[in-house]
Amino acid sequence: MKMSMRMRRAGAERGCLGTAWVCCWLLGWQAAALQLPPCEEDIFYPTLQTLGARILVSLLLALPCQADPNPHVETDYHFEYTECDSSGSRWRVAVPNPSVECSGLPDPVKGKECTFSCASGEYLEMKNQVCSKCAEGTYSLGSGIKFDEWDELPAGFSNVATFMDTAVGSAENKADSCNNSSWTPRGNYIESNRDDCTVSLIYAVHLKKSGSVFFEYQYIDNNIFFEFFIQNDQCKEMESTADKWVKLTDNGEWGSHSVTLKSGSNILYWRTTGILMGSKVVKPVLVKNITIEGVAYTSECFACKPGTFSDKPGSSGCQVCPRNTYSEKGAKECTKCKEEMYYAEEGSSACIERPPCTNKDFFQIHTPCDKEGKTQIMYKWIEPKICREDLPDALTLPPSGERKDCPPCNPGFYNNASSSCTPCPPGTFSDGTQECKACPAGTEPALGFEYKWWNILPGNMKTSCFNVGNSKCDGMNGWEVAGDHIQSGAGGSDNDYLILNLHIPGFKPPTSVTGATGSELGRITFIFETICSADCVLYFMADINRKNTNVVESWERSKEKQSYTHIISKNASFTFTWAFQRINEGQDSRQFINDMAKIYSITVTNAVDGVASSCRACALGSEQSGSSCVPCPAGHYIEKETSQCKECPANTFLSIHQVYGMEACIPCGPGSKSTKDHSACFSDCLVSYIKDNQSLNYDFSNLSQVGSLMSGPSFTSRGTKFFHFFNISLCGNEGKKMAICTDNITDVTLKDMVAESEDFSNFVGAFVCQSTIIPSDSKGFRTALALQSNSLADRFLGATIETTLENISIKTDMFPPSPSKIPDVHFFYKSSTVTTSCENGRATVVTMRCNPNKPDQGELSVPSSCPAGTCDGCTFYFIWESAEACPLCTEQDYHEIEGACKKGFQETLYVWNEPKHCIKGVPLPEKRTNTCETVDFWLKVGAGVGAFTAVLLIALTCYFWKKNQKLEYKYSKLVMTANSKECELPAADSCAIMEGEDNEEEIVYSNKQSLLGKLKSLATKVLAHELIGHGRLKLYKEKESDAYRANWTCLSLWKLVLSREVIGSFRTHPWAANMSPFPGPQANKA
Repeated sequence: MKMSMRMRRAGAERGCLGTAWVCCWLLGWQAAALQLPPCEEDIFYPTLQTLGARILVSLLLALPCQADPNPHVETDYHFEYTECDSSGSRWRVAVPNPSVECSGLPDPVKGKECTFSCASGEYLEMKNQVCSKCAEGTYSLGSGIKFDEWDELPAGFSNVATFMDTAVGSAENKADSCNNSSWTPRGNYIESNRDDCTVSLIYAVHLKKSGSVFFEYQYIDNNIFFEFFIQNDQCKEMESTADKWVKLTDNGEWGSHSVTLKSGSNILYWRTTGILMGSKVVKPVLVKNITIEGVAYTSECFACKPGTFSDKPGSSGCQVCPRNTYSEKGAKECTKCKEEMYYAEEGSSACIERPPCTNKDFFQIHTPCDKEGKTQIMYKWIEPKICREDLPDALTLPPSGERKDCPPCNPGFYNNASSSCTPCPPGTFSDGTQECKACPAGTEPALGFEYKWWNILPGNMKTSCFNVGNSKCDGMNGWEVAGDHIQSGAGGSDNDYLILNLHIPGFKPPTSVTGATGSELGRITFIFETICSADCVLYFMADINRKNTNVVESWERSKEKQSYTHIISKNASFTFTWAFQRINEGQDSRQFINDMAKIYSITVTNAVDGVASSCRACALGSEQSGSSCVPCPAGHYIEKETSQCKECPANTFLSIHQVYGMEACIPCGPGSKSTKDHSACFSDCLVSYIKDNQSLNYDFSNLSQVGSLMSGPSFTSRGTKFFHFFNISLCGNEGKKMAICTDNITDVTLKDMVAESEDFSNFVGAFVCQSTIIPSDSKGFRTALALQSNSLADRFLGATIETTLENISIKTDMFPPSPSKIPDVHFFYKSSTVTTSCENGRATVVTMRCNPNKPDQGELSVPSSCPAGTCDGCTFYFIWESAEACPLCTEQDYHEIEGACKKGFQETLYVWNEPKHCIKGVPLPEKRTNTCETVDFWLKVGAGVGAFTAVLLIALTCYFWKKNQKLEYKYSKLVMTANSKECELPAADSCAIMEGEDNEEEIVYSNKQSLLGKLKSLATKVLAHELIGHGRLKLYKEKESDAYRANWTCLSLWKLVLSREVIGSFRTHPWAANMSPFPGPQANKA
């Protein structure tokens, strides 16, 4: 840097202190023996070790230089101080200038104490060691140095660019990718890199006493991390740089930063790291006016840089030359340009020839309306005018004064037959074309602002122009009214920020809902478009209580006419800002002056001190119908019939857009209930539903604490590693959003943030929020960094097993199917924040899945197909697997097991059904013990009776089977005999009772039969019937034969063998008589 060059004469022109030995060859060997260190990197003076300084002084005193034939003059040498010794003293020695031969130099003398320094505007005159004032055209900071000229990188400064991420690609490729990244001088300031490399601007300084460093900066883009820290010569950070993160500044404003420096070596670092999360180019950091205090002394004053001057002795700084003047280096005053032919901006070092005027050098405006309701179109030169109209091909200013009808007043205003529009009085309204009228009884004005006609700039708006590198557009209008719209102005340069401000002192809901505590107090909506041929940007920013301006949304390049709405959720003073910039880099000539932004309308609702274009219904007092409006309690709507306040039904919440009529109460979604004030719906973590005639109840209370998920890693196009970090508050705290995400900090607690203020802008609270995390090993930081925090869910919609709720759906294949038959429960959320990519806001679905293998908090995950949690950037999906997500246990979830009866006691155990898919709920019954003696006795009796009966039945079966076999044998023998001898009876032994056979007559005619006898008699009857059946079949077959009658006679004789009971049974059959071959009495005789 030019101003610092003279300050480096001690090192650059005079070299190391070893130059003193050039003229004294006798001391050469002493210098070599001392092995003095090379020149220090500090910008002020060379140093010597204390021991070397003492030896040098003693040798200079003992061995004066040999006489030179050419006597010396004072311009051949200069004075320097040796390094301070342990007692704090030093010597002043004479050192010949480079390429000057040695002659008799002045003897070393005792120097000023090491902490001595001159005041600002003075320098230390080394010959007499006294402080003297700086001459005109020069300045001095006394014990400091200032870097305010950045045409090139000043001497002593260095750039170090690195790509710190070591996760992806080869180290060589990363190193090469940052070779062109550096801090770039831009004249009045220096600009940081615009990529995702880490670039450090380094400066080393050695202070003789404690001092400080001060600099101004502009830091508006949180996609860059900007840190300033100090290290000592051991590469350890100083304690004074504990808070090394530099705060963001408002758009177009310069901030300042200062840090205390300790004596000794200090290495200053300005380090930036860009985080390119998309294609958007980051806005660089700008630094200017670096001032370092703590230098022991200044041996000379510094000339004012070109474009500045100093007209008084003893100046501590230089003044900037005004417009149309210039100055060279070290000027005492500025020289005027020939304004007819030349011009110069403020702080110019030369005059510039004026160009011919073009259509880019003027613009048109509309004058205020006159009494006739007319406005005039006026053309004006862009100020300051730098063009000439008298040159060939130059344009002249078009004629002004064309009269046109004035546009009507904006809603809520009325001109009252005057030339200006005035706001309607309180309690009245107007559409802008009619006079103000009072609101009817039972209504109140709908306060706000609606600007859609732009004849003059409204009273609560102002416009300005700002440029970070110059003051060309200071005092210019950044925006100009143009009838049905307001458009960006010409400005002074293409990289000017054209500013439009709207101030709203506060927001107040309608009287009837004053007690409501909803999330929306008001909203601002504007319709705009941008027409650009370059990389223009339109910023929309909001400032809360004039503390910090944050960019709400931005639009790049040309955009079609569209609308944007921003929700106001807190009652505070707001300043809304629209800033338009054509390009972000300065150029010598205007190329994009025709690029512009247009705003057609701006509407603000529920604004304090607003005006009304209409009236809305309100609640009336109960005393009389014509009374004034009264505020309804929280959660009350206005009943249409009576205009009285009435509380919303249970499990409904009051709409923030309407309070008139029962329809203002909106039912809560499934699995949710309303807060006491009916301001919102929330989940108490209890969900129930019926499936297959079985009721399933869930209790997610143990998961109500905030759950966290880190997904990734992901990588930018340049390979920077980052993670998506999510905080999920499943149920909140009765509607309160407990999930918090912060920017640029990892250890901020809720308590700390509340202690700051409600306007802490680096955190968001929601049911679900997201931050982008840069790990500490990714960019060489000592801690993880967070940025781009935003809300994904600020309103709870409901919890259900259905996959769709309020147009939000979850695909069945989004997650792997559940291994159990327990259905998943889906929690649905919505975010009211609207972005350019999500016109309907963001939505979130959290799926709760029962998994007994994951106890306690379980595991949160995102779909494998969408590792960032979303596939479209608008709807986010999460699955939370945990045993705590299982339904509550019921009696159907366990069964009993009865043990054996031991010693008169029997135990009954209860065990859960496997696999167990329930928690808590009905507890498992305890083991039960019962006596079992009575049951055992009858069990034995029953077993004995059963065994006896089984044996008896087996014996009877065997007996009757054997009897049946005998009868079948006798019958078959009888039939064969009858066929062989017609009507011949068998032998006597064939029909008589054989030996060993029982006399069945006794059984038949017994008065009292035993059980066994009855069974035998029954069996005999059965056999008789069977035999008769066989006989009947035989007779039917031989019905026409000649032996028919003979066979029947033989069969009848055989029947006589049987007992009379059997024969009686035979006679009782109704078909017996019909079968007989003998008619009538003969049958009986037979």
